[in-house]
Amino acid sequence: MTNGAGADRAGADRGGPGGLDVDALLLVSFGGPEGPDDVMPFLRNVTRGRAVPELRLAEVAAHYDHFDGRSPINDQNRALLAALRERLAPLPVYWGNRNWAPYLADAVARMRADGVRRAACFVTAAFASYSGCRQYREDLAEALRQVGPGAPDLVKLRLFFDHPGFVEPMVDHCVRAVGSLPAEVRDGARLVFTAHALPLEQAVVSGPDGGAYERQLRATAEVIAARVGARLGRSHPWQLAFCSRSGPPGAPWLEPDINDALAVLAEDGEQAAVIVPVGFVSDHMEVVYDLDVEAVRTAGEHGIAVARAGTVGTDPRFVDMVADLLAERRHPDWDRPALSEEGPAHDVCPLHCCDPAGPLAFWARTGVNGSRAVMTGGAGTRAHGRPGVRRPAAAGVPADLCGRGHGRPGLSGPGPCGQPNDPGPADGRPGDEATILVEERASVARPDSPPAGE
Repeated sequence: MTNGAGADRAGADRGGPGGLDVDALLLVSFGGPEGPDDVMPFLRNVTRGRAVPELRLAEVAAHYDHFDGRSPINDQNRALLAALRERLAPLPVYWGNRNWAPYLADAVARMRADGVRRAACFVTAAFASYSGCRQYREDLAEALRQVGPGAPDLVKLRLFFDHPGFVEPMVDHCVRAVGSLPAEVRDGARLVFTAHALPLEQAVVSGPDGGAYERQLRATAEVIAARVGARLGRSHPWQLAFCSRSGPPGAPWLEPDINDALAVLAEDGEQAAVIVPVGFVSDHMEVVYDLDVEAVRTAGEHGIAVARAGTVGTDPRFVDMVADLLAERRHPDWDRPALSEEGPAHDVCPLHCCDPAGPLAFWARTGVNGSRAVMTGGAGTRAHGRPGVRRPAAAGVPADLCGRGHGRPGLSGPGPCGQPNDPGPADGRPGDEATILVEERASVARPDSPPAGE
C-alpha cells in the first residue's frame, strides 16, 4: 500500500491538508466477565431492554462454566492493546468496553485527564449493523455525556470487512483448517462462513440502504473462498450460517443457524466442513463455545469431519490494518484498499445508517414510499431498478420495530416512527448529529427520504 502523502504511518503526526488531527487511539470492544461473580451482571448489561428470558441468560451463563467464569475476550483485547501500542508508538492507545470494565466512560475520562484532544476509535466489529456499529456510536456519545466538559472529540474508524489486513489472515487460517481435515475428505470440504445472528429487524436496516450486514458477509466470504481456492488449486463450495442467537424465541432472526446448516449438509451426503468465523476478530465466547463446543458436537453427531479456522486476533497484518485505517482519517489521499465491490466503507455514517427507528425501518414495517417500494419475501430481496442493492422486506418484521436502540439515559430519542429527531450541527461540523451519536452526517442522507408524517 502507498500513502501518497509520505506520512509516518506509526507516529503521532498531525493530519495532512483536509485530514484530522488525532492524538490518541481508543480500542472499543464488547467486554466480558473476569470471573464467575461477573457473569450474570455482565449478561444483564448485554441484554438490558431486549426482553431476553431469564432462562436464556442462565443457559448462556452455563457456557462460561467451561472457562471458570472468565471470558476469553478480555485477554485477547489486552493482547491487541499491547500490539497496537507497539505498532502505533508514540501515539497513546486506550481501551474501553460497552458491557464491562474497563467501560468506555472510564477510558474517555482517562483521555481527558491525559490531555487528549481528539481520539480515533477502532471498534472490533467488521460489518455494518446496529449492534456492531451504530450502537457503539451511541455508546461513545453516552460516554462523552457522562464525562462532560473537556472530553476529547471522538471519531470512529471505518468498517474493515474487506480490507486485506482482515481478509488475508482469514485466508491463511482457512487453508490451514482445510489441511487439518482427513486426507480422504478434505478436497470436497465445504466452507461454512459463520457470523453472529441478528434479529431480522436489525438485518434489514443495516447500512444506508438496508441489507448491508448479509451483503458484506457474503462479499467477504466470496473473496476468502476464491483466494482459498487459488491457494489450494481447487475450489471449495461455501455458504453462510449464523450462531449465538438470543432474544425472544418468537422473534425472527437471520438463518440458518450453524447447527441446522451442519445437519442439512449431513442429509445432503457431505462429509467435511470448515467452520470459518468470519464475523469475529478473536476467539471469544461465541467462537470457543458456540462453535468449538456446540457446532463441533453437532458435526460429530452427524458424521461430518469438521475443522474450525482461526480468527485474525493479533496477526501483524491486522494490526497494520488498524494503523492504515487511522492514516485514512489523518490523510485524505491515503490508499483505501477494499477487496470486494461492497467496500471501502464510509468514514462517517450517513444519516440513519443502521437505524432501527429511521426511515428504512419505517418502510420495512409499513411499505410506505412509492419511490422506494419495499418488497416482500425476505431480507435478501432485491429492489427493482437497482441491481445489487437489497431493500428490507416487510415480511416477518415485528410491529414494534420502530423505537429500538434509543431512549437510554442521556440520549435523545426519535420522534414518531418515520420522523427521526435530528438535533442539528455539533461543534461547528455542519450536518453532524449532536446528542444521539458520534459522527453521523445529514449531508449525505438519501435525497428521497420520506417526508415527516408519512
